[in-house]
Amino acid sequence: MAKNSDLIRQWFEEVWNQGREAAIDDLCSLQAIGHGQTPDGSDIVGPDHFRQFWKTFRAAFTSIHVEVRQTIEEGELVMARWTITMQHTGPFLAIAPTAKYVTATGMSMIRFVDGKIVEAWDNYDQLALLAQLGAVSLHQFSAVARPAEAQVA
Repeated sequence: MAKNSDLIRQWFEEVWNQGREAAIDDLCSLQAIGHGQTPDGSDIVGPDHFRQFWKTFRAAFTSIHVEVRQTIEEGELVMARWTITMQHTGPFLAIAPTAKYVTATGMSMIRFVDGKIVEAWDNYDQLALLAQLGAVSLHQFSAVARPAEAQVA
């Protein structure tokens, strides 16, 4: 049986980098639960539900590449720290396609049982992604206070 750190790397390589839809069924249990992937915070349950999320995300972004930078493994759990780069070519959260290349960092913790994902937690820098797409301005969050006359209305 493969180590969980190998399985999480396989997940990102096959599902995200190669876009191999069949790998979702290969690596997800029928009862898998995903936390943190959806914009509204609801859980993803099962491979069919994940596939809907995956197709929507891949319709919004192309040229997806996830680089796993580090993994830590303990029992059934494995954590991966990763960087994703991609091009925004379709609607995403009501943001029209920008054709911009964007980068975000994130972490995933996945619990594997018998070589299949049974539960996953994901967290990524959504603010940085939205800023790169032009949906939010980071100037409003500046640590340096600006005089009122210098602020843009």
